[in-house]
Amino acid sequence: MKMPNTPRRRFVLGLLVALMVMPVWAEPDDRHWDEDEKHDHERARHALRRGEVRPIAEILASVATQVPGDVVEVEFERKRKRGHGPPRWLYELKIIATDGRLLEVEVDAANGRILKVEED
Repeated sequence: MKMPNTPRRRFVLGLLVALMVMPVWAEPDDRHWDEDEKHDHERARHALRRGEVRPIAEILASVATQVPGDVVEVEFERKRKRGHGPPRWLYELKIIATDGRLLEVEVDAANGRILKVEED
C-alpha cells in the first residue's frame, strides 16, 4: 500500500534525514575553520550553542512552507559571500519539489532566510 505524499509526511521525512546527519555537525574555534574540515561538526555545535545559527528543525519547518517537497540531503557549511567578507554558516538543502524537480536551496543558518533556490 502506497503512503500518501502529504506535506506533513515530507516534513517528517526531511526532519528525519536532518536528524540522521546532525551528529556529524559541530565546531570548536572559528579561527581555522577552513584549515581542518574534519572538525566542522565541532564548530557547528559550538556555533549553535553560541546562538550564531538556528537549529535545523526550525530551518526545515520554515523552508517547508516556502519550498514544498521532500528534503533528501542536508549540508551545513561555512562560506564567504561571493568570495569576500567574513564567512557565514549556511544550510544547503536538496529538495525534490512536488513537481519532481531536484532543487538546491541555500539558507542563511543565522536567520533562516532563503538565499538561493536553483534547479540541481
